[in-house]
Amino acid sequence: MAQNANYIAVDLGAESGRVMLGRVADGKLSLEQMHRFANGPIQEQDSLRWDFDRLMTEIKTGIGMAARKADSPVKGIGVDTWGVDFGLLGADGRLLEKPYHYRDSRTNGMMDKAFAKMPKREVYENTGIQFMQLNSLYQLLAMRLTNPDTLAKADKLLFMADLFSYFLCGRPFGEYTLASTSQMMDMKTGRWSKAIFKELSLPLEIMPHVTRPGTVVGELTPEVAKEIGCGRIPLIAIGSHDTASAVLGVPGQGDRWAYLSSGTWSLMGVEIPQAIINDKTFAYEFTNEGGVENTIRLLKNIMGLWLVQECKRQWQREGQDLSYGELTTMASRAQPFFGYVDCDNSDFLAPGDMPARINKCLSDTGQKPTQDKGQMVRLVLESLALKYRTVLSAIEDVTGISIETLHIVGGGIQNELLCQFTADATGRKVVAGPVEATASGNILMQAKAAGQLKSIEEARQVVRNSFEMKEYQPQNVGLWDQQYRRFAAKK
Repeated sequence: MAQNANYIAVDLGAESGRVMLGRVADGKLSLEQMHRFANGPIQEQDSLRWDFDRLMTEIKTGIGMAARKADSPVKGIGVDTWGVDFGLLGADGRLLEKPYHYRDSRTNGMMDKAFAKMPKREVYENTGIQFMQLNSLYQLLAMRLTNPDTLAKADKLLFMADLFSYFLCGRPFGEYTLASTSQMMDMKTGRWSKAIFKELSLPLEIMPHVTRPGTVVGELTPEVAKEIGCGRIPLIAIGSHDTASAVLGVPGQGDRWAYLSSGTWSLMGVEIPQAIINDKTFAYEFTNEGGVENTIRLLKNIMGLWLVQECKRQWQREGQDLSYGELTTMASRAQPFFGYVDCDNSDFLAPGDMPARINKCLSDTGQKPTQDKGQMVRLVLESLALKYRTVLSAIEDVTGISIETLHIVGGGIQNELLCQFTADATGRKVVAGPVEATASGNILMQAKAAGQLKSIEEARQVVRNSFEMKEYQPQNVGLWDQQYRRFAAKK
């Protein structure tokens, strides 16, 4: 391993973005946050969009700060973001419009329109992806049906991380892990599904060339390098889907562990060598997304801490600005097992008055609503933990693997109450950490591309060497078993 190498990770999530300077040396990884900035949807007339130009400016600012701070030449830049969303480039290489946000309402009803053209089971057989109306497939179909003039001008479709990379290095590409979230890729072959594009009359010709993680795709253009004030640093296609990078950053050993990437979304699954697309995975609505180094992430998308985040924003609008720490403390003191909601209820998808929607869900299922903020947060956290148990049981059924340890990574590990609830509900040991798993995986994939690391196993050993983990042991398992039966009946 080289004595010291520097890399820059651009890591954008649904609530915030950050640019990190990473150093890999002597079997350890160190991370330093250079720049952090807010993210979220903006309203443009009647649609939700991403503020692409502002985000691009923030990214360049962060790269410049990191390049100046590095104690030796930077060997690479890697960009990761959430999945499914995309931008369209015209023939002149310019962005045709601000990219849509996945919570925009234009996809309402699009799944039914798709299945009228191609049966649901056939869509799954050709893609292996969980059905969610926010998937790129339904976004592109919505564009064909409601905004065909803009689509007709499109020369290239690029997913979000690759779109940012394009405006840094000037080269269009479609990184495999990010492309795999679209429900337009055949996950058995890793190529775009011709059947999907044909049956739904979608333009295959605008899709980018699929590029594997670990590929050096270019370097900063002279213009961007001059603007930022740095050299022409290489751009590396890492696991550009943030969950793909986060899974590389999981410190797992052996094959009897599962991961939970916890944040706005919860993504729970296992790493397997090839896609599993059969009647069981269809019934459980599992997704087969691409992973780094020829792996598949068999997982389930769960609404996650979005419900708590939206509650917090609503209470702030009403004049009470409570921190997440305060809300968690209030939840810890609230009544256990007051009520349950299915966190994946489609009524919770859009932004807005989340407490009112949670109370409606409680009333609709014969439960008592609550105005107590701590109580509401607690019932969401307990419902999430019980949902994790449901998904973990399904993973074991599909794979035949008995899971011994659940690794939780990402910002959600800062909610220690949820981590303990998860251990209690699943009856498994929970290992929490690292919190910056995505940035870690981003940097480590760059280090492998640069020849500094040789394998996933070596990368995960670096994670274990570099970060402290916290363990949670199951408590009150019998009581949680009883509550799980109640939860299953209510959702």
